[in-house]
Amino acid sequence: MLKKSIGLAVVLVLLVSAGVVSAGEYTGKELKAKLTTADLEGDFITVWSNKFSDEMKAWSDDKIDIEVYPYGSLGDTRDIAELTQLGITEFVVTDYAWISSFVPEAQVLGLHYLWPRERAPEILAWVVENGKFMDVLEAAFRRNGMVPLGLVWQDWMWVTSKKPINSMADLKGLKLRLMSSKVLVDQYRAYGASPTPMSFGEVYGGLQMGLIDAQMNPIFADYSMKFFEVTDYLVQMYNEAYLGIPTINAKVFDSLPENAQQKMRDFWTKATIASAEWIAERNAADMQKIKAEKPSIEFVEFDDAKIAELKKIAEANYPNFARIGGPDGQKALDTLLKDLADAKKALGI
Repeated sequence: MLKKSIGLAVVLVLLVSAGVVSAGEYTGKELKAKLTTADLEGDFITVWSNKFSDEMKAWSDDKIDIEVYPYGSLGDTRDIAELTQLGITEFVVTDYAWISSFVPEAQVLGLHYLWPRERAPEILAWVVENGKFMDVLEAAFRRNGMVPLGLVWQDWMWVTSKKPINSMADLKGLKLRLMSSKVLVDQYRAYGASPTPMSFGEVYGGLQMGLIDAQMNPIFADYSMKFFEVTDYLVQMYNEAYLGIPTINAKVFDSLPENAQQKMRDFWTKATIASAEWIAERNAADMQKIKAEKPSIEFVEFDDAKIAELKKIAEANYPNFARIGGPDGQKALDTLLKDLADAKKALGI
């Protein structure tokens, strides 16, 4: 729910240097904006949003001033996407699932086993820079008053569970919290699980009170939100990539000079690999912290045979995306599959 006390405008998002346009070339009006993120202070999206803010401020000689608001500052995960859609804020950096309430085509990024286990960030970077998928995605976003500036890799999702999960059979009936996405619900139901969309801020209590048995999140979120405290197993099935979408309100974006638009796109394009390297180090460190703080917790990784069993079910479920992926759902899926195949070929994978 939007709160009337929330006003103003918002800005965008992430990374370190980049860009084909040089400093001092910004000729637009001064822009004071707000950027909301789906992560806590110090976590991936907020860190890279601050990098983006610093980059745009330096490049524009302080004319573009983006204030970053971490998760919870201006609303919950669904609220922050709505703020940017309505133009109350200028930017939001969130994931494909929560923004799917407005852009259902974005859910294609969460289809299971689309992304290969090895070199996935490189493939994502190739798709963003060389593929045709971003054009399809932008058309879908623009129908809803927004523009995606890129895609960022936040690593694989893990299941943190109160019950052991050693095979697909253990997923049967599992009360599993997911992000709000019809695609995610559809896919976990196909495995036999009992998926339950739930707000990020309600997950710890849901686990603690037994409302859910398990939840999905990347390692850094499992540590910062302390989900490991109320679960006993962390399980990696390599099925779901966690991707962020830096997004700007379309009217704000179209009001900017072309070189500022390109600078924003360039930043996120270059950020894909750099941020993937950053989060890999962060997740490795947080995993060690989890092991130190709760030595009894068990880490489980599915082997190739178990992954193949899940992948077969997931891929058989892809045709459902045309039904739940919005007016351009089939086009988004076909284009992304073609881009992925081209990326693998170009990268020798």
